[in-house]
Amino acid sequence: MQFLNFLVNQIFRQPPLFLGIIALIGLLLQRKSFSEIVKGTCKTIIGVIVLMKAVDIIVASIDPVAKAFAKLYSIPASNAINPMGFSKFVEMYGSTIGLVMVLAFVINLIVARFTKLKNIFLTGHIFFWMSFIFVAVGVEGSLKGTTLIIFATVLLSLYIIISPALIRPFVKKVTGDDSFTIGHTTVGLSLLGAYIGKWFGNKEKSTEDMRIPKSLQFLRETTITTGLVMFIVYVVVGLIIGSSVRAEAFGPGNDIIANMIVYAMIQGLTFGAGLTILLTGVRLMLGEIIPAFKGIADKVIPDAIPALDCPMIFPYAPNAVLIGFVVSMISSVIAIVVFASTGAFGYAVIPLTVACFFDVAPAAVFANATGGRRGAIIASVVCGVALIALEALSIPILQHTVSDFVQAFGGNDFSLWAIIVGNIMKLLGLGA
Repeated sequence: MQFLNFLVNQIFRQPPLFLGIIALIGLLLQRKSFSEIVKGTCKTIIGVIVLMKAVDIIVASIDPVAKAFAKLYSIPASNAINPMGFSKFVEMYGSTIGLVMVLAFVINLIVARFTKLKNIFLTGHIFFWMSFIFVAVGVEGSLKGTTLIIFATVLLSLYIIISPALIRPFVKKVTGDDSFTIGHTTVGLSLLGAYIGKWFGNKEKSTEDMRIPKSLQFLRETTITTGLVMFIVYVVVGLIIGSSVRAEAFGPGNDIIANMIVYAMIQGLTFGAGLTILLTGVRLMLGEIIPAFKGIADKVIPDAIPALDCPMIFPYAPNAVLIGFVVSMISSVIAIVVFASTGAFGYAVIPLTVACFFDVAPAAVFANATGGRRGAIIASVVCGVALIALEALSIPILQHTVSDFVQAFGGNDFSLWAIIVGNIMKLLGLGA
C-alpha cells in the first residue's frame, strides 16, 4: 500500500513524470537501446517541465492587459477569471489528463485497425491540451474519479478520431496527395474557412500569385509577430484607459506615457519569449514521445495516416498564412471593441494572437485552396470574429477551472468543444 500511495501521490500526480513513463513504456516495447531509452524518457520529462514554466510566463504577461480590459469595460469583479489558474489545474489533475491521453490513444489505434478511419492523432501538445479541456469540463460538471476519466476519454477519443477525418479531404486538396491529415484545434475554423472559400471565393486567383514585400518577411516569425502585436495592444489599451486606471492595472509609474511604452514593450516581448519557451518544450516532448507512439502504431496498423500539426500545410501557401494572421488580428480586435462597447461581454476578452496564427492562418490556406485570395481574405475576417465569439462564450463554461487558458489560447476547438459539451452538461443538470 505504501508503494501504491507513492505511485499515486508522487508519480501519477506529476505530469512530467507520468508522461515520461508513457514514453519509457513505448521505447521499451520497441526494444530501443539503453541510451535511447534514457534520452527519450528524460527529454520527454524536461519538455513537459519547460512547457509548464512557459505557461506561467505567458499568463503573467497577459494578466495586466486582461485587468485593463476589465477596467475599460467595467466588468464586475464577480466575473473575474478563476483564481486557480490553469497551471495549478495541471498540477492537480495531471495524472488524470495523462491517463485520459493514453486510453484515448489506445481507442484511436483500435478504431484505425478495424475501421476505415485510419488516421492516428500524433500532435502531442494538442493531444495534451484537448485532454486538459475535457477533464476541465468534467470537473465543472462535478464529475470525479472513474466517471471523470471515462467522460474525458470518450470525448477525447471522438475528437482525435473524427476531426482529422473531417479535414482530410481538404488537406488532400491543398497538398495534392493523401499522405497525412491535420490533427489540431484549427479543424473547426479550417472547415469554416474551406467552405467560405468554396461558396464566396474564386480559386483561379491564388494568394500565392501575390508578392509579399521583403520588409514584411519578419511577420513569418511567429514569436516576433505575437510579441509585437501584444506590445501594440498594451500601448493602445494603455492610452485608452487613462493615466489613473493605467497605473492601477499596469503598476505604479505607468501613468506616465513614456514609462507605459517601455512597460508595454517588455510585456509584449515577454509574451513572445514565453511562446518561444513553450514551443521549445513542445518540440522536446514531441521529439521523443511521438516516435514512441508512432513506432507502436506502425507495427499494429500498416495503412495508418498520421494526423499532424498544422504547420505541415504552411509551405503550400505561405502568403495565405500571412494574410490569415494579419487580417484575423485586425478583424478580431475590431470585434472586441464593437462587442465590448455594446455590453455583449460579461468577461474580459483579449486578442488571441496565438490562435490567429496557428488556427486562422491554416483556415486561410484551406480557403485559398477552395476559393483563392478572395476566399482567404473573407475566411480570415469571419474566422477572426468567430475567434472572439467562441472565446467569450467559453470563458463562463470554464469559469471555475481553466477560463484563463481559453482567454489566452481559446477561440478554436478548445472553446468550441467546451461550449458544446458544457451546455449539454448544463441541460442534464450537471455542474454549478
